[in-house]
Amino acid sequence: MTKVYKVGVIGLGAIGERLIQSFGQYPRTEVVAVCDHVKERVESMQKKLGGINGYSSHLDMLNGEKLDIVYVAVPPKYHHTIALDVMSKGIHILCEKPLANSLEEALEMKNIAQEAGIVHAMNFPLNYSSGANAFAKRIKENYIGRLRRVELTMKFPGWPRYWQQNDWIASKEQGGFVLEVGVHFIQQAQRIFGSLKYKDGQLEFPEDPTKSEIGVFATIELEDGTPFIINGISEVAGEERIAFTAYGTEGTLSLVNWGTLEGGKLLEPIAEIATDDVVPSSLLENIVKALNGEEANVYDFNAGYEAQVILEKLRGK
Repeated sequence: MTKVYKVGVIGLGAIGERLIQSFGQYPRTEVVAVCDHVKERVESMQKKLGGINGYSSHLDMLNGEKLDIVYVAVPPKYHHTIALDVMSKGIHILCEKPLANSLEEALEMKNIAQEAGIVHAMNFPLNYSSGANAFAKRIKENYIGRLRRVELTMKFPGWPRYWQQNDWIASKEQGGFVLEVGVHFIQQAQRIFGSLKYKDGQLEFPEDPTKSEIGVFATIELEDGTPFIINGISEVAGEERIAFTAYGTEGTLSLVNWGTLEGGKLLEPIAEIATDDVVPSSLLENIVKALNGEEANVYDFNAGYEAQVILEKLRGK
């Protein structure tokens, strides 16, 4: 009989709810319990999922349920405490990015996860998308020739975005677009190009000292010394645009707005490139493979920690 893995979810915000839908649609996973400090969120999700168990305390959930894996989708400052509680029970874990709210927390989480002998995974969805994998494939195939520069540009008319209106994501303490968006592309750069070394950077903040950055400009180096420029700004005119671009001696390649691949050879216009040659995979499919002890494409707390090293430099820590 095929095993269906029992999932507990801690954190019922926009991101948590999105992945709950994915767990429900995947035949090998079943959400059996949810937890959030906001009672109305818990009650609403219980109704949506047919009256499953709901909790306001994650410790009550961990003590009261038989769970195979827990998805931690709370704000970053709570990742460390909750993840340690999950791992102390020997339960497999999927954690939202960033891994933690400091490098010290991230290191402890990484070390404990390794010692616990559990599956520990990060929700880095770009690793499973056609666009990002087509980008990586063409880099490997030498589409752009010798790499000259990598650049991440992020432009937001407002921050937080309209669907993320909450206090923590707007805060300097644990929010901002560097942590929320930049982390994905830092991890992609590490996946595709290898280790990164922070060189220097500058942050711009609003007048309110509690609010997150409204600008960042930083220089990072790839393993071979190639510059990786991060240029981000919010509170500006125009539409949101995120572009992860590699410039080479023979062409240019960009992953635009998460899923669109664009590129062109020298002296040719930039145009959209089809990604039909790359079949998307699934985070949950790979997590289930890992739970089964099979070879799987899972980006674990080690990857989360490596990204955190750069993140903390970018936000001036």
